[in-house]
Amino acid sequence: MAQSRIYLDNAATTPLDLAVLEVMMPFLTTYYGNPSSIHFAGREARAAIERARKSMAALLHVSPSEIYFTSGGTESDNMALRMAVAGMGVKKLITSSVEHHAVLHTALDLATEGKVILEKLPIDAHGRPMWEDLTEREYPEKTLVSLMHANNELGTMLPLKKLAPVLKEKGVIFHSDMVQTIAHLDLNLTELEVGMASASAHKFHGPKGVGFLYVHPDLPMHAMVTGGAQERNFRAGTENVAGIVGMACALEIACANMQADRKHIEGLKAALRKGILEAFPEATINGDDSEKALYTILNVSFPPSDKMEMLLFGLDIEGLAVSGGSACTSGSLKGSHVLEALDVAADRPSIRFSFSRMNTEEDVLRTLDILRRVLV
Repeated sequence: MAQSRIYLDNAATTPLDLAVLEVMMPFLTTYYGNPSSIHFAGREARAAIERARKSMAALLHVSPSEIYFTSGGTESDNMALRMAVAGMGVKKLITSSVEHHAVLHTALDLATEGKVILEKLPIDAHGRPMWEDLTEREYPEKTLVSLMHANNELGTMLPLKKLAPVLKEKGVIFHSDMVQTIAHLDLNLTELEVGMASASAHKFHGPKGVGFLYVHPDLPMHAMVTGGAQERNFRAGTENVAGIVGMACALEIACANMQADRKHIEGLKAALRKGILEAFPEATINGDDSEKALYTILNVSFPPSDKMEMLLFGLDIEGLAVSGGSACTSGSLKGSHVLEALDVAADRPSIRFSFSRMNTEEDVLRTLDILRRVLV
């Protein structure tokens, strides 16, 4: 009997929790009304959305009115940047070369269109944007800083508690892509003092196609999708009711079990790291190889190999799902812009292993066995 496959690409997407699916199903079958309709079916759907919004806001320590539902992290990133320019008067945009493409490509578009002056911060040896200078600057024009909380390829984290309050005091709008950290870390968005934050449900065992953008109440809103009054006139279009309900359920489960799940995942990551470095002494860890890094991601560069070009395919044939880069390029042969920025040698194959609470110790042992077979 063939062994089951091993899934270690959770930074790309996580398996849907069956408890989440169970909560979603009635809103795909019984409670199918349009939330904008005034009859009983519409009111049922509207009530479910607002219950979900209230639940999520409480878990993140914000007001329900500060949560805006979107189709996921990419849309949330796009809307944050474009809204800052169109509705908040931003003339300068500061980001880094290791951000998710949802931020990088949007920033480049805005600069190409002449709407902002774009600046990319240098990064340190761990792939962390060198943010300290931002706290010392003066900002003569309206500025947006967009830096991710945890890098989706490396797990390297930005110290938001140190950076965000200073930028707020200086009048800078601060947006953070928090797709990899919301539901994985105990976060109080109000205390963090970020201006905007993006998240996506499928990164924490919720459904694909739904996410949210947190917007601080002091920031002026500007509609980016028009044609309806949904999301308080900010994002037109019929809401994904089942997805929103599922996302709220997934966040509730994640927050309720966060400490135990984190301890479990940290053990798996430590075991895989130890096993890899013992089997491949010349392997190196990309990013921040300390307890300060996000516990769900391990990025490893292996010794040069003539199997490099077909490595991911070889691992896939063996039943191991991992990534050579970020989620949006995991099925592509194109090199990682993050590893390129880190000057990782081009002849060293790199693999991102990313974990969830559904992984097991057996997954780690079998992964090490597969790596020995495929890479040696």
